[in-house]
Amino acid sequence: MILYITVAAVTVLLAGMVNNCPVTQPYRTTRQQMCNRVCILSVFLILFALSACRLNVGNDYARYVEFMHLVNCNAYVPTEIGFNLLVKLIYGLSGFENFLLVFAVYSFVTTAVFLLAMYEQSDDFPLTFFLFMTLGYYFQSFSTVRYYLALAAAFYAMKFVLRRQWIRFVVIILLGATFHKSLLVAIPLYFLASMSWKKWQLAVAALFCTTFLFCQDFYLKVVVFLYPTYEDTEYLEGGTSYINILRCAAVLIFAGLVLYIQRRTKEEKERDAEEERRFWFYFYLNLGALVLYVFCSFLPIISRIGYYLTVSHILFLPMLLKRVDNVRWRKLFRFGILLAAIFYFAIYMSRAGDDGTLILPYKTFFFNDMVNIMSDVN
Repeated sequence: MILYITVAAVTVLLAGMVNNCPVTQPYRTTRQQMCNRVCILSVFLILFALSACRLNVGNDYARYVEFMHLVNCNAYVPTEIGFNLLVKLIYGLSGFENFLLVFAVYSFVTTAVFLLAMYEQSDDFPLTFFLFMTLGYYFQSFSTVRYYLALAAAFYAMKFVLRRQWIRFVVIILLGATFHKSLLVAIPLYFLASMSWKKWQLAVAALFCTTFLFCQDFYLKVVVFLYPTYEDTEYLEGGTSYINILRCAAVLIFAGLVLYIQRRTKEEKERDAEEERRFWFYFYLNLGALVLYVFCSFLPIISRIGYYLTVSHILFLPMLLKRVDNVRWRKLFRFGILLAAIFYFAIYMSRAGDDGTLILPYKTFFFNDMVNIMSDVN
């Protein structure tokens, strides 16, 4: 745990020196631009090294090694074509079952895409990165590596939704879905969140949400059709996260307060149309996540769908702070966000060794050997 806290602290300090909206000068690299490059590269190398050098760290590390072995043996695996092709390529080039390199490639791409998306899209890169670390997105990527690669792709693709560049958005989602097909839900969900909803449309959507209460069997059949491997397994037991419900509710309340405090005229909204579009996109993503957590708890692993929506928290909160003109209120809100994130991080770390997370104790292939997988035992 000390290692994780130290890494989080060091990388947050480095990120604090980054200004992702630096003043530029023609034909000249400014001191701030150089500082940005050095700090972001340092952050990337630290996060990549910690993730790539781990061994049997993560809830499903051994199961992934088993899947890779079965892929190499041309046996059936419930994984997507992108994962299977990557394994075959790396194993073929290596000449042996080099699962360490596969995990390293996932670590490299996932970390790089998240950092790039944060740098390009955040209103406050240091705060966004702080939330990225303390809300567990980085450390949770040690488990379900396919899913977190897909989550990084969804996070990066948000900018294309806001720009209405739908072809680029769909292409990125389809590519990411070759590694985890749950990413396909981002297409309809992000499209719905990008709409300019009217009150009557929200009322109709609320009525539709009631069908999740009365047609659960139907929706479960749809899930089993999309995920046949879930049938007759514990994955169909469902469940929700009260912490995520509280997070979504808190973010929406904060957004409502900012709207009330910083009421804008029609002319101001038209002048800042892009910012208004971003605000409501993030707002509806969080509203959708709250609806999913509350009404769709019966669906298997609802948190995976919800994370495609709640990952926007690390962009939405800095944007909300930026809209608060009163310096005293802004500092107060910022302190509250930092305190809540640290509290969340403390809870996460206290459970880091539990089943479902298992990122503790940290082990590296430099000093440890891989445990036997199921194929070795049989």
